[in-house]
Amino acid sequence: MLPDPVVHLVDDDEAVRHSLAFLLTSAGFAVRTYDSAAAFLDALEAVRPGCVVTDVRMPGLSGLALQRELISRRIGLPVIVMTGHGDVKLAVEAMKAGAVDFIEKPFQDEVMLTAIRAAFDRYARDTRHHDEANAVEARLHTLTMREREVLDRRAYAGRCQQRGRGAGLFARHQPAGGVFWSRRAGRAGAGGGG
Repeated sequence: MLPDPVVHLVDDDEAVRHSLAFLLTSAGFAVRTYDSAAAFLDALEAVRPGCVVTDVRMPGLSGLALQRELISRRIGLPVIVMTGHGDVKLAVEAMKAGAVDFIEKPFQDEVMLTAIRAAFDRYARDTRHHDEANAVEARLHTLTMREREVLDRRAYAGRCQQRGRGAGLFARHQPAGGVFWSRRAGRAGAGGGG
């Protein structure tokens, strides 16, 4: 789990912000509230890791527009979209854009709490993946030119093998260590030994 993840709650309805913030705080989550998507984006520099819970319909920038803006800025905060209007088209759009969940108001408390836990888990997993990729990239930069050339050739050979398998080909190793490609036989026992 993340160190002190925060639920960034974006909703133009003050009563919803207040009641949802109370629920989340009571459940042990740190919460920051914003009365609009623009207010959240203005505070983005100081935003701590966690997730975003946003209403879909708000004056100005909608929840879906906020989600698209976060993606375009490469901000990896998972988004949970909530709405008072069950609209399948909006739900599909939000989910295709990578929302963790699309929740229709009114909702059971546990539905929201479960979605937030899933969002925190996703953020932690994505952060781990990003850190691992950065570590690999840093190690690649330490290779000599010759080591990099060998690695590139090995990677190319692996891609060729994958393409060959996808095309119904397989590598057959010869006793002398040579490899050649052959078509898979259509019936058992055919294809020759080697």
